Amino acid sequence: MKKIAIIGRPNVGKSSLFNRLAKQRDAIVSDLAGTTRDVKRRIIQILDKNAELLDTGGLDKGCELYDKIKEKSLEAAHAADIVLYMVDGKGIPEEEDKKIFYELQALDKEIALVVNKIDNDKMKEKLWDFYEFGTDQIFGISVAHNRSVNTLLQWVYDLLPDSDRVVEDESTDKDEESEIEILSQNDEYEDDFDDEYEYDEDDDSNYFSYDDEEVIDDSIFGQNDNIREFDENDLNHLKIAIIGRVNVGKSSLLNALLKKERSVVSNVAGTTIDPIDESIDYEGKQLTFVDTAGIRKRGKIVGIEKYALMRTTEMLQKANIALLVLDASQPFLDLDEKIAGLVDKHQLACIIVLNKWDIALRQDYEAIVKEVRDRFKFLAYAPIITLSAQTKLRVEKLYEMILQINENYSQRIPTSRLMEVLQRAMKKHPIPSMHGQIIKIYYATQYESRPPKIAIILNRPKGLHFTYRRYLTNQFRKAFDFTGTPVLFKAKKRGEK
Repeated sequence: MKKIAIIGRPNVGKSSLFNRLAKQRDAIVSDLAGTTRDVKRRIIQILDKNAELLDTGGLDKGCELYDKIKEKSLEAAHAADIVLYMVDGKGIPEEEDKKIFYELQALDKEIALVVNKIDNDKMKEKLWDFYEFGTDQIFGISVAHNRSVNTLLQWVYDLLPDSDRVVEDESTDKDEESEIEILSQNDEYEDDFDDEYEYDEDDDSNYFSYDDEEVIDDSIFGQNDNIREFDENDLNHLKIAIIGRVNVGKSSLLNALLKKERSVVSNVAGTTIDPIDESIDYEGKQLTFVDTAGIRKRGKIVGIEKYALMRTTEMLQKANIALLVLDASQPFLDLDEKIAGLVDKHQLACIIVLNKWDIALRQDYEAIVKEVRDRFKFLAYAPIITLSAQTKLRVEKLYEMILQINENYSQRIPTSRLMEVLQRAMKKHPIPSMHGQIIKIYYATQYESRPPKIAIILNRPKGLHFTYRRYLTNQFRKAFDFTGTPVLFKAKKRGEK
C-alpha cells in the first residue's frame, strides 16, 4: 500500500487536509504553531484505491522539541511514496521550503507542491510566485473552502497501483466522478477549532468524573441473561491506552513497546497533543497502543490541551486496557488519582506501570506498592509492574501481562460455576435482611464480557447492600482469575428485563 506524506511548515493547513482526506475530524487543528507533533497515520480510500496517509509536524526551527518534530516529519517524507509539500499561498515562497523541496525531489519519489489558502479566483495569481520551486506539479487549493481539492485527488489517484483497489460489493454502482464528489464534498470547516467542542470553564465534569464512593451502573444490563457474543476478530484485537499526567514517560513507553522511535520524546511538558496509535502483532493478537496527551491540573489546561483531553477521553471509550503510567521517581499526586478515576469510569482492564524505576530514589518495592494500593483503592484489581521505558528494563514483561489480562477481561463463566461460588459465599456469610424483610438470592449469571458483568437475581434488588456486593466480588475474584479487570454487578428481580 502506497504511503502519502503531507509535510510543510507550521500553520499551512496540513492537518486540515489530512482531516478532509480521512473524511473525519481526526487531527487537532488550530492556528497555534506546533499543534501537530507526532506523525499521525490513517488508511484512506481515494475512489476505489486504498492508501496510508501521514500527517506530520511542522518543519520549523527552534528548541529541541521542534528539532525532533522536524526530524520525525522528514523521516516520514523519506519513507513515503508520494509527498504533498504544503505551503501557505497567502505568503511568499520561503527559502527553507525551497531547500527541503529540492532535497525531496532528489530522492526520486512523486512529489507535488500544494499551495493552500487560495480561497478565490483572484488569489490564483499568487501561484506564479511558486513556480520558483521548479516543478510542474503545483496545485493551488483551499482546504477550508474545499476549492480544487478534486484535481489534487485525481493526481494522487493516478499514482496509486491497481493492486491497491478495494474489492467492492457487487450491489454498489458508483462512477469515478461521483466517488470524488463524495470524498471531497464534506461539510465545510475552518482551520480553527470546531464549534462542536464547547467547554464550560466552570464545569469540572469536562475533565474528570470521579467519585470516591462505589458506583453501580444499573443501566447497562441487556435484554436477556445470555452473554453477549463478540466477534473473534475483536477478541484478537486489543486496544491499549497509555495514560498519565505530563512527563511521566508515556511516549517513551510507547517507543519501548514498539521497539522504534514512534512518538516525539522531550522534556517539554505536554509534548504529545494528538493521540498516537500504532499496532503490532504479538502471539496471534493485534496490539494497538495509543499514546494519549498528558493530563494536567484543570486550572493549567489551556488552548489546544482542552481538545487533546477531549481526544484522550474519546480513545478511552474505545480502549479495552489502560496502562496507567506513574512516575516512580517522584511523589504521587492527587492528579494521579483523578486520572486513575478515568480508568474506573470507563470500566477498563488496567495495569499500573511504575516508570523511571531506574532513577527512583526510594526503591523499596513493598513500601511503594503499599502506597499505590492505599491511594488507588478503586484499582485494587490492577497488577503493578516496575520498569524503565528509557533503559527498557522489564518492558518485555508487559506483553505477557497484557495478554493474560485480556483473557481475564474477555472470559465467559458458566452459570453453574457461578452458582457454586455463590452458594458457598452465602453459606459462609448469609445475606442480611433489610428492615426485617428477608432477602433471597436465586441465582447469578454472566450476561456480558469485556469487562465481565454478572447479574444477581433476587426477590428484592434494593436489599442487596453495596457491602454485600463487595463481599461477593471478593468471593468471585478468589474463585476466578479476574486479575487486571473490573467485575460489574447488576441486581434485578426474576423476570425483569
